[in-house]
Amino acid sequence: LGERAFGTLPSLRRLSLRHNNLSFITPGAFKGLPRLTELRLAHNGDLRYLHARTFAALGRLRRLDLAACRLFSVPERLLAELPALRELAAFDNLFRRVPGALRGLANLTHAHLERGRIEAVASSSLQGLQRLRSLSLQANHVRTVHASAFRDCGALEHLLLNDNLLAVLPADAFRGLHHLRTLNLGGNALERVARAWFADLGELELLYLDRNSIAFVEEGAFQNLSGLLALHLNSNRLTALSWAAFQPGFFLGRLFLFRNLWRCDCSLEWLRDWMESSGHMADLPCAAPGSVVGLDLSEVAFGRTLDGHCVDPEELNLTASSPGPSTELVVTTISKFSTLLYKLLAPRTSVEEVANTTEVLANTSLSSSLPSHGVGCLGCKTTILLSSCFLLSVAQHMVFGLHMDRP
Repeated sequence: LGERAFGTLPSLRRLSLRHNNLSFITPGAFKGLPRLTELRLAHNGDLRYLHARTFAALGRLRRLDLAACRLFSVPERLLAELPALRELAAFDNLFRRVPGALRGLANLTHAHLERGRIEAVASSSLQGLQRLRSLSLQANHVRTVHASAFRDCGALEHLLLNDNLLAVLPADAFRGLHHLRTLNLGGNALERVARAWFADLGELELLYLDRNSIAFVEEGAFQNLSGLLALHLNSNRLTALSWAAFQPGFFLGRLFLFRNLWRCDCSLEWLRDWMESSGHMADLPCAAPGSVVGLDLSEVAFGRTLDGHCVDPEELNLTASSPGPSTELVVTTISKFSTLLYKLLAPRTSVEEVANTTEVLANTSLSSSLPSHGVGCLGCKTTILLSSCFLLSVAQHMVFGLHMDRP
């Protein structure tokens, strides 16, 4: 765009140049547009550089859209001549830090800087933004938020820091944000929730801490959030959550706790009771103890001692719950097979000897039907011997296996 690219259009209020092939804008290109309030330059992928005086003479501009222009940086004085600017959309760019051009924009209320490469929010990044109400830094590469980074943003109502790389936060990161209503810290690498973080956030309504690695919540961490409507703690590494994290006075509309590794013992009885009394379903499946694995917390029945104290559900030892055969059973089984083998291998009694017993008729009849001499009898005995040895061996192996399976 050359100088005075649009001539003189004193009544023009909105101008859109989105999805073009702009690569350079000459300083003064927008002269002659004194009443322009909205300028859209988004999706000009070749527009990688802007001169410090690109927007000179646009004193009434309220909305500026620079999204998806693949900007690496902008001059510090780029927005200095835009005193009326209220909303800046600069998402989907390649900034590695919060543009210094934002400093001192006393009337800016909305800043959209998401989906970039911003790595840190410095203590001076947002200086002088007293009227800023909404700031989106989601889906960047933010690893560090400096102490008091938001100290000049007392009017901030919505702060989105989700889907970054935050592992720690300074204790006073959100100090002074008394009007904040939405804070999104989801999708980071936080491992704990500190009590000091939310001390000044008495007006907070929505708090997102989901999709982190949180395993511990400090006592009293949520105690000042009396107006909280929804707390998202799902998809973390929590096994327990103390009532002390919410005391002294706490009112909560919705609590999201699914996709954690909850240990449903007496420390969570308060949560089960709260779920029942409030009528909210928290979708809280138990991962331990063993006797309640797979149950929802709302289905867990806690026992009581005689003096009324809660009793934790038992751990289950699945190996011990299926006892193997006793030693006596093993010995008895082997003994029975040995007796059977002895009877099969014992020498056959003659007809005369059998006749002297009380079972003369039965045994004589049996003996007379069998040959008493010759090869046929020897082969029979050999077959019986081999078969019996094989049966005894199999039986011993089976019993031994059962015995070894015992805990």
